Amino acid sequence: MGKFNGFRPGGGNMQDLMRQAQRMQENVQRVQEEVGNAEFETSVGGGAVKVVINGKKEFKSIEISPAAVDPDDVEMLQDLILSAVNEAIRTADETMEQEMAKVTGGLGNLGGFGF
Repeated sequence: MGKFNGFRPGGGNMQDLMRQAQRMQENVQRVQEEVGNAEFETSVGGGAVKVVINGKKEFKSIEISPAAVDPDDVEMLQDLILSAVNEAIRTADETMEQEMAKVTGGLGNLGGFGF
């Protein structure tokens, strides 16, 4: 009576589930903060362009080697910068996904936690 596959309305199972969800949310927030504050450095073109971003995808620095600056080939420099920026963002995203998977047990996007 009142049982549905081991779940008792008003029983301790719901409280346990709520506590687990709260712990997971706290862990998700902690990981978002940790990864958000971490810095990711990417270098392309043999060090010609170096980009540093944080996990929030805010750029901390872009360094361009003087050797990479060729007035006759500006397109190459533009391509190197785009490549470095995209690789830094990809690295930050992958790190966030990996760390979130550890916390959520691979549940994926939990409806708006922002990862």
